[in-house]
Amino acid sequence: MFPKLKPVNCIVAFLSSAFQAFGMYNIHALSSVTEGGVFGLTLLLHHWLGISPAISSFLLNAACYLLGWKTLGKDFIGYSIIAACGYSIGYAVCECFPPLWPGIADMPLTASVAGALFIGIGAGLCVRSGGATSGDDALAMSLTHLTKIDIQWIYLASDLLVLTLSLSYIPFRRIIYSLLTVILSGQIIGLIQKIPVKKI
Repeated sequence: MFPKLKPVNCIVAFLSSAFQAFGMYNIHALSSVTEGGVFGLTLLLHHWLGISPAISSFLLNAACYLLGWKTLGKDFIGYSIIAACGYSIGYAVCECFPPLWPGIADMPLTASVAGALFIGIGAGLCVRSGGATSGDDALAMSLTHLTKIDIQWIYLASDLLVLTLSLSYIPFRRIIYSLLTVILSGQIIGLIQKIPVKKI
């Protein structure tokens, strides 16, 4: 169904997403410092409906990939599906153990910076491998294709929407730290793409 995918790229896409899941479980979910887009929405659903991010992230990402099927290449979709599986499996494994840093809930600035590192590095490596760690990219590209709105504004709008909804369970001062995480992680992703290394 899909073109031949490179094994190394598949491994990077899977492990980088699992790396993100580790950060989400041990930092974001514990500290109430959230993310925008699908990541933040999974935490919102977990808080209000008790739905595990291991399940919601897979379903939400699948819906975004389906929407973006006609606007994204088959290689991208293939690597992204592998990444979605990596995140869901990674989070499910993390749920089998207690959080490593329970005290980080009292250090929102540390949590926002550490969380940005996990999100930024994980997403950056996955994008370099040819995929995406969530359906955010597929959704943004699809909406850009349909509305002709520049993709950076769609990313910003989706993040702000989720962060605004997150005010229903996260204090405003925490949302400020979440905004810092969103900005930092985006910059880290951009920096990783500029590192002059041989393409995987």
